[in-house]
Amino acid sequence: MPQLTIFLDDGGVISDNNLRASQWQRLVGEFFVPLLGGTSEAWKEANGIVSERLFQADAWDARLRAASDYQSFDRSYQFDWLSGMCEIVGLEIPPEEACVELAYRATVSITCRISAAFPGVVDTIRQLSRQGYTLHTASGEPSVALSGYLSALKVVDCFGHLYGPDLVDTFKIGTEYYKSFFADLGINPSEALVVDDSPHAVNWASQVGAQAVLVSNTLPAEKKKIQYIKSLAELPSLLQRSFS
Repeated sequence: MPQLTIFLDDGGVISDNNLRASQWQRLVGEFFVPLLGGTSEAWKEANGIVSERLFQADAWDARLRAASDYQSFDRSYQFDWLSGMCEIVGLEIPPEEACVELAYRATVSITCRISAAFPGVVDTIRQLSRQGYTLHTASGEPSVALSGYLSALKVVDCFGHLYGPDLVDTFKIGTEYYKSFFADLGINPSEALVVDDSPHAVNWASQVGAQAVLVSNTLPAEKKKIQYIKSLAELPSLLQRSFS
C-alpha cells in the first residue's frame, strides 16, 4: 500500500486557469442577472475587469499583508469583487453584509458548474485513489471553492481534506502554509508529496522536508534539484520510477 500522502494544487495542476476564467465570466452573468439586473455581457466584462484588478500582483500582495487573518481577508475580497462589478455594470451596490453573503452564494453556485480539468487529470486522480494513495488539496483557494470545482469533476470523493488557507488560517505564501496542514494531519513532512505548478510552492514544501514535484511545460532552471512533470497525468509513472 502506498505510504506517501499526496497534496495537489488545483489551478495550474488539476484545472486550467484560462479555461476556468472564461467559464466564470459566462456563469457570473447567469447568476447575477436574475438577482441584481444588468445584462450577461455587462457582467462578463465587469468580472474580467475586476478580476484583473484584484489579482494584479502588487495589489494582491498588499491585500495579503493588510489582512489580520484569512476570514477578514476573504470577506474583504468578496465585498470588493461584487461591489466592483456592480459599479461597472451600473447597479446599486448591496449593503456590505448582503454583498458578502451574495458573493459567497455565487461562489458555491458557480464553482460546481465549472469543468476546466487538464486532459487526463480526472482519470489520474481516480487512478491514484484506487491505488491507495491518500489525496488532499494544497491550494490558495478556499475549501468551499475547491469542493465545488472537484464536485463538478466528480472526483471530490477521492480527496480527504480540501486544504485551502481557510482550513488552517494560513496564507499560501511560505513554509508555514505546509507546516500547518502537516501538523493538522499529524504526519511527518517526509511522508508527504506536494504537487504544484509554482516553483515557490515547491521550494517551500521542500524546505519543510516534504517531497515535491513541479508541474511545468518548461524545464526548471534547477533541473537537477527539482522533480518535474508536464502534466498531472504523468504523476503515476513518476511515482513508480522515483517514489516506489
